[in-house]
Amino acid sequence: MIKKGFLFGFLLMISATFFAQRERVENLPTFDDRKIHYGFYLGINQNDFKLNLKNSNVFNADISVEPTYGFNVGLIAELRLHKNLSVRLEPGLVSNSKNIIFNHLNTSANPQDSIREIGSTYLHFPVVFKFSTDRYKNIRPYLLGGVSLDYNFSSNEANQDDNSAGQFRMKTTNFMYEVGVGIDIYLAFFKFSPSIRGVFAINNEIKYDDDPNSRWTAPINFMGTRGIFLNFAFE
Repeated sequence: MIKKGFLFGFLLMISATFFAQRERVENLPTFDDRKIHYGFYLGINQNDFKLNLKNSNVFNADISVEPTYGFNVGLIAELRLHKNLSVRLEPGLVSNSKNIIFNHLNTSANPQDSIREIGSTYLHFPVVFKFSTDRYKNIRPYLLGGVSLDYNFSSNEANQDDNSAGQFRMKTTNFMYEVGVGIDIYLAFFKFSPSIRGVFAINNEIKYDDDPNSRWTAPINFMGTRGIFLNFAFE
């Protein structure tokens, strides 16, 4: 379903671009003269984890992640630094969930030990540089690159229970970098900007179990979010 959503978004971007190119009237001709402007965005995401396991025969671990999809919503504040360069603040909320499958613990005796559902709702605060081409009629492609701070409201980092009690814990505060591509489409009354970006964790997000030999967390050397965001901005 999420693939269909991203495909629909991509087709929407292409259709809107062709429509904007056919427009004979240049919409919002002074929009880019503003030093500061604001907007909001809505979107969908698909997140999973990048896993790096320890090279040890002691654990003999086999761990996989089942990604699901979620939604994004937030605000935009953009400061123009140059005619082709601006910096954007995009604070928002992101929600999704993932299943972590511990295949090496999949036994008929305790099947609940082999799966952990990770539901995440977090404050996503990116600071992004936007590199735009010159405007052509009513379109303007751009590239995005920046860093973000994520505050995970459902991390359970402070929970005293760990996986031995069925509780998988993550760190509350994490840092990401993100890169993307999009296109500004100037319509009659506002600017519509669909974009696709990748988001990747910088730090290790896992909170290790109290037992240093935990069958769940000890085999993991690094676990960090990686995701694809499809955003639709209205400015």
